[in-house]
Amino acid sequence: MHGMWRDGNHFELLPEAALFLPSMFAAVDRARHSVLIELYLMESGRLASALIGALVRAAERGVSVMLLLDGYGAMGLATADRQRLEAGGVALRFFNPLGMQSLVRNLTRDHRKLVVVDGAEAFTGGFGAVDEFLDAWYEVAMRIEGPVVADWVRLFCRLWDSPMSRGPGRASLVRGLELATRQREGYRGMRGRVVWGQGYRYQAIRHSLHHRVATAAERLWICTPYFVPTFTLRMRLARAARRGVDVRLLLPGELHDHPGVRYAGQRFYGRLLRAGVRIFEFQPTFIHAKFSLVDDWVSLGSCNFDHWSLQWNLEANQEVDDSRFAAEVAGLFERNFASSTEIDPEAWSRRPRLQRFREWLYGTLDGMLTRLR
Repeated sequence: MHGMWRDGNHFELLPEAALFLPSMFAAVDRARHSVLIELYLMESGRLASALIGALVRAAERGVSVMLLLDGYGAMGLATADRQRLEAGGVALRFFNPLGMQSLVRNLTRDHRKLVVVDGAEAFTGGFGAVDEFLDAWYEVAMRIEGPVVADWVRLFCRLWDSPMSRGPGRASLVRGLELATRQREGYRGMRGRVVWGQGYRYQAIRHSLHHRVATAAERLWICTPYFVPTFTLRMRLARAARRGVDVRLLLPGELHDHPGVRYAGQRFYGRLLRAGVRIFEFQPTFIHAKFSLVDDWVSLGSCNFDHWSLQWNLEANQEVDDSRFAAEVAGLFERNFASSTEIDPEAWSRRPRLQRFREWLYGTLDGMLTRLR
């Protein structure tokens, strides 16, 4: 149920929207056969308008363009923009539109982020088509070439043609899609696999991370915007730090789109700090990126380390096992650590009562939501 490890790929790290947005738009503009896009967030605004324009232009020159959006995450996409997509020849479908039949089913969301062009190159990360990614949120993505792109295409096709996805776009459009993957030879060839999660039904992302945490030898660095980890992950992080692994967490600071989630996660800081885990809170802006580095293994994609991603959402990450790519990611981590405030264990133990109350309050609410499953 997860992708196989495949050699002969090439992965390009694209930190910040100033790099990944132009790269993705250029790929769509040169598309000749197909464009597949899967997003959780898409809201009307400058970025959505630019994306719609690029997709319509591609459809006008005969490219098969398919846009799969989450039924909840796309609620901010105006009717006029939806009509513009359909009138322009873009096939549009929505995953799990909200309904009254099952309130629990409404919690299952498609949180994946994917762009595939001509079956030859793909992009993934934590991005969405909302204006916050233009200047307010720090995000990281990657460009993918090689045999592993075929696994991303298969993942998209299964969801597009699923009973959970509905809309004017025909389900049959994904049948017979052409692939144009090429294996990279020699020095540039990199090893990677696609790994995904489907809430409690399938948790390959969580199992993969737990395995890497348990076997880490030198470094274990995690960046996530929503850090409300399970008990098992907290214990594994603490054990890794106690056995001498360099364990660091890169988390958002006060600039956060959901401050309550930050407080819920902060209730775990004390025990982690006492175990030797180093915690950094990013200062320049809200850091929305989701990537991990364990020795020379990297995982980057849509998955947060909170209950929503691990218990409800559909998620997908690209894993890379390559020392060259790991060195690039390590450099990115180091630059972000330098722009962060490290939590001092002694100062944290003296934090004010108001901070402790917020941790208790939002931690209690998080526990109640977790028990909904």
